Amino acid sequence: MINIQQISKRFSKLEVLKHIDLQCNKGECIALIGPNGCGKTTLIKSILGMVIPDSGEIIVNGENTKANFEYRKHIGYMPQIGRYPQNMTIGQVLQMMKEIRQTTSTLDEDLIKSFELEHLYGKAMGTLSGGTTQKVSAALAFLFNPDILILDEPTAGLDPLASEILKEKIITEKNKGKLILITSHLLSELDDLITQIIFMQDGRVEFHHSVEQLRNDTGETKISKAIAFILKNKIGNKDVITQSTINQSVKS
Repeated sequence: MINIQQISKRFSKLEVLKHIDLQCNKGECIALIGPNGCGKTTLIKSILGMVIPDSGEIIVNGENTKANFEYRKHIGYMPQIGRYPQNMTIGQVLQMMKEIRQTTSTLDEDLIKSFELEHLYGKAMGTLSGGTTQKVSAALAFLFNPDILILDEPTAGLDPLASEILKEKIITEKNKGKLILITSHLLSELDDLITQIIFMQDGRVEFHHSVEQLRNDTGETKISKAIAFILKNKIGNKDVITQSTINQSVKS
């Protein structure tokens, strides 16, 4: 569904992405992880069309993203921090997005109902807690039934019940054959969700493995411990990943 071929991006003298190659297929739930500043955000923004790579290609559902921005209607995006008009109510924001998209497809309002957002439609966005804003962002990401979901730290700020509701929804959509890409520093939150791990460091993909392969190679059942095992071995074999990288990337 997403085929990334040799993309690179430089901001002034800083090379943020360095010849990235990735293949992400439908029916997978993939964790994109790495320390702060490794290039995760730039990679996501490149997929979304918010950043234009200096070289290389991104193919989404067989379409070159340079040629046609219509591909973005197939992607649902949940930002880490949602920015909304502060004076608009939850109901107005949802209605505005429906009018902008003007889709004829059946809407997916599962999260609106599960989070009981209907009872909060009259509340202004500027008065919401961080957790409630996250619920609105999650509901919007899934609302238009996209083939691809990109979720940036999706459980951050959610209470335990809301977090479980969202995780169950992610599993349901993955089982429907959708591609879900999640960025997170809390790997313990992902154990029941993800099927693959992409680890980035200094603008490069250090590895892209299935969870099954990671567990078999390391003998660890928990994803966080399996990642730590690999990173520690890399320290011994290749002095590019530091202990601070492990501390930033693996929090169990």
